[in-house]
Amino acid sequence: MSCSEQRHFRVSSGISVVLIINAMHKYFFDMRQLNPDHLQAFTLVCELGSFSAAAERLAVSQPAISMQIRQLEQRFGVRLIERVGRQARPTSAGEDLLLHAQAVVASLAGVDAGMARHHAGVTGRLRLGTGATACIYLLPAVLRTLRERFPELDISVTTANTNEVLKGVEDNLLDLGFVTLPASGRAFAIEPVLSDSFVAIGPAEGAPLPKRVSPATLATRPLVLYASGGNTRRLVDAWFLRAGLNVRPAMELDSVEAIKQLVGAGLGYALLPGIALRGAQSLAVRPLQPTLSRTLALVLRRDKPLTTGLRALVDGLRGLAPPR
Repeated sequence: MSCSEQRHFRVSSGISVVLIINAMHKYFFDMRQLNPDHLQAFTLVCELGSFSAAAERLAVSQPAISMQIRQLEQRFGVRLIERVGRQARPTSAGEDLLLHAQAVVASLAGVDAGMARHHAGVTGRLRLGTGATACIYLLPAVLRTLRERFPELDISVTTANTNEVLKGVEDNLLDLGFVTLPASGRAFAIEPVLSDSFVAIGPAEGAPLPKRVSPATLATRPLVLYASGGNTRRLVDAWFLRAGLNVRPAMELDSVEAIKQLVGAGLGYALLPGIALRGAQSLAVRPLQPTLSRTLALVLRRDKPLTTGLRALVDGLRGLAPPR
């Protein structure tokens, strides 16, 4: 190849590359400019067989529909609609476009519906962290009501001690905490909801308990207590310490139901939140002297957006408070 031929090839190739790049830019720009409203109008004209019927369905004028179809035809450089008698029907190119347009319109309708549900706060996922006792005895009625109101809402519940729940809320792994106080942190909005008094329990057939049970009385008996590490156990330990007693339980368990079963079987005595003893019949239940109670509170990040679903869950938990 001569030098002049090489220069000509380079120039021609350069021009060709520029033309290809310009064509690609135009294609992608045109794709971005493809108006979904035009596709919807085109789809309706094909389905209804009439420009005026499509205009009526979309609550626009017939000339507006005609202009949208004309702009689509100009964009693709082909005829998309033809009149056969009084019917407007797609051409061969129009039939091909219709397959794609119907999919686009259906997809966009799904997007609108999905986002509308999220905007209303009736879909998506709510993540609640709480203690096992509250989960068993307080949450079922609240969550049932919430599910009836918002059947598409996905509600997950994680049981853990207060510190673990606070960490989950702080890291935004949980949307809401319902925990035993104390709880603290600059990132949190903390709202006390419910005060829950502790009671002493023993086996119905065992050594009887006095009408009011003191730390000294329980310290002489085999104790079945919550496992250490959580706020509820710390409150119990502090109750004994205020009386100058440092007790060592015979058993430590994470499950309030397991504690009740073991006590009922005559294997020990326990201190439990009052909510866990509602309706108990096979146990001896007595109030404490001095009294001991715990406070359950809502914990949210201060910057947490309140969707309709999350607000309903917060309101449901607030409703657990006794009437004033």
